Amino acid sequence: MRSQAIFSAALVSTDPSAPDGLTAWNGAPDRRFGVYRNNVMVGLTAALQGRFPVVEKLVGADFFAAMARAFIAAHPPLSPLLLAYGDDLPAFIEDFEPAASLPYLADVARLEIARSRAYHAADAEPLDPATLAAVPPERLVSLRFRPHPSLAILRSSHPVVTIWTMNVGEAEPAPITVWRGEDAVVVRPEMLVEVRRLPPGGAVFLQSLADGAPLGEAAVRALEASADFDLPANLAGLFEAGLFTAIEAPEELP
Repeated sequence: MRSQAIFSAALVSTDPSAPDGLTAWNGAPDRRFGVYRNNVMVGLTAALQGRFPVVEKLVGADFFAAMARAFIAAHPPLSPLLLAYGDDLPAFIEDFEPAASLPYLADVARLEIARSRAYHAADAEPLDPATLAAVPPERLVSLRFRPHPSLAILRSSHPVVTIWTMNVGEAEPAPITVWRGEDAVVVRPEMLVEVRRLPPGGAVFLQSLADGAPLGEAAVRALEASADFDLPANLAGLFEAGLFTAIEAPEELP
């Protein structure tokens, strides 16, 4: 196991020499190990490129490759399954001095992580609005909602949804004249992953419901967070986007 750890560490090290004890049939272990290490680095960089295409577009291919190398050296993969590789990238970006001029970059990376997780999440049938319509009005406040397996909510002090949409072709690129924070919801109710900008109070409302709070309590929290919170509009958006899969009602409900 110690030999494996040494070998693994050498794969992401900046030291060009092969680890001690490594031999090769042609008597040139450093060269052969260098080729193997380069292949590993290229493969891990490609995995990060595939998961963070907008981050790469924002900084450029050369910058991203250099940042990826630094990230890989500090955070080598712990599993042969690379679907989740890069979960630590947003925190790494926040401390990566060359990216300091792009304070929104880490949140863009978080949004891309949420999208990749949603893509691989379990399938589930979204909640039918008729289910809520059948509940007596006096019982609505006590309802709890089961979140869709792909649901993720991201809060940012930057216009992260606007930045993302302009860099994936969903909106025309243009200067952002009013720089304000945006909250996003990510979900895959059917085949495609969707990213939506949330209205005032929407993130608090949805996160409260996703955490198990009853409808009435979630609405109160949202109103405390924003006086502009609109409960009917947010409920309509909840159903329209397919964010939840079932109502978990009190025992007395039919």
